[in-house]
Amino acid sequence: MDTYKKITLSNGARLLLVPSPGTAAVTVQLLFEVGSRYESLKLNGASHYIEHMMFKGTERRPNTVDIARDLDAVGAEFNAFTGKDYTGYFIKLQADKFELAADMLEDMIFHSVYRPDDLDSERNVICEEIRMYEDNPMMFVDELMEQELYRGSSLGRRISGTVETMKGIGRRELIGYRDDYYVPSRTVASVAGKFDEAAVVKMMEEKFGARKEVKKPKGFRRFQTAKAGYNGVRFKIWPKETEQVQLAIGFPAYPYGDERMPALNLMSIILGGTMSSRLFLTVREKHGLAYSIHAGINPYQDVGGVMVQAGLAKDRVHQAIKLILRELDKIRTKEVAAEELERAKENVKGRLTLSLEDSRHLADWYARQELMVKKAETPEEKLAKIMAVTRDQVRRAAADVFKNRQMTMAVIGPYSDNKPFLRHAKTL
Repeated sequence: MDTYKKITLSNGARLLLVPSPGTAAVTVQLLFEVGSRYESLKLNGASHYIEHMMFKGTERRPNTVDIARDLDAVGAEFNAFTGKDYTGYFIKLQADKFELAADMLEDMIFHSVYRPDDLDSERNVICEEIRMYEDNPMMFVDELMEQELYRGSSLGRRISGTVETMKGIGRRELIGYRDDYYVPSRTVASVAGKFDEAAVVKMMEEKFGARKEVKKPKGFRRFQTAKAGYNGVRFKIWPKETEQVQLAIGFPAYPYGDERMPALNLMSIILGGTMSSRLFLTVREKHGLAYSIHAGINPYQDVGGVMVQAGLAKDRVHQAIKLILRELDKIRTKEVAAEELERAKENVKGRLTLSLEDSRHLADWYARQELMVKKAETPEEKLAKIMAVTRDQVRRAAADVFKNRQMTMAVIGPYSDNKPFLRHAKTL
């Protein structure tokens, strides 16, 4: 696998170079340390709004068509994404078109014009996006669960904001928020694939190293489990007439960079990360109670979560919940089999190897680590930690996370009474 080089530009922005000469492509990605958790309640949705507006036109490329036409002309892949901790933009294209990618990202990020008509139009687009998620229970249930899991914290707010908050965000507030956080100290750029190092450093310094930082931006209020009122099960019902019930069960867990993350990752794979996992075999294959069921982890800078999500037969929801909680109890009280652990380790190794053949994933792998924990591990270093995990470490991670008083459950379906669901929690 590939090594990388970290360079600090003259203004303090970080640049990661990840050469992969076996490809004919290059990816340029920009990550900014700002997401929905940095927003005030009034500005909830601003980070995502800004991401959308970056594609609406710049001083040199006046509208969306001009941006897309330049990139489509060379067959580029491009997109953006907003999380709770970060916002990112990337362009992947032929290696000899690198300068276009760097120029385009600089133009979009620092020279977008934010015309009032475009702001109104995109506000409406985002409101429809919000409604789309609410109308799709499979997409919405994990968001609903996190709202309750992190209740009382900005982590519990939607990345998209709500229809109400979106209607209240004005142009001046949006641009002010952007200018507060799109600054060098919160910027990580990564270039991965085939490139000439000297030419890339020169271009990235020219495009992203000259902008100065006027003031230090605000951080976020750290989430502290002990002070968050976890003294019993948290539960949220989203009443909706559906034929299939969507369920999400979550627990607070570990942040990015925590030394227990390798064990937690393997635990989630054994529990529900594959089609041969415990939950899949028990709930779907043996009992036929679900079409989809899986477990996963979602870390943030100061906390994280473990979640089980399932789409369940309406008439047998409670049977399924009993089986799920039984599997959680089993993995926290008994060591997993040596063969199970070995399969999970090989699964991580295989998926990582395949994903990092793509310059897009290489760029994201290094940039995200640098942004979240201020240090990037190579794939070899990460895999060494995975391979060193023991059966007892997996059990201890499960026991540490799967605690009754920290459980959160979200359900989307034709219900109004949460009491039948809360009874299940006592069995864990």
